Amino acid sequence: MVLWWWRQHIKELRIQKGMSQESFAFVIGLDITYISGLEHGRRNIAITNIKKIGDALKIEVWEFFKDFK
Repeated sequence: MVLWWWRQHIKELRIQKGMSQESFAFVIGLDITYISGLEHGRRNIAITNIKKIGDALKIEVWEFFKDFK
């Protein structure tokens, strides 16, 4: 449940920032297949990559989870 919600939240934030999966992957320094896999639930995320994603979206890591219910 948490991972599904979190993955959807990351996707929504990425789209709000006007970033494609490709541009997002480039900014983070990860492969586009990794980003796609995360968003579609085929990949697990490493804690170090959560930080990279937060930096790319210009948000603190804790903000990913503030609206989780």
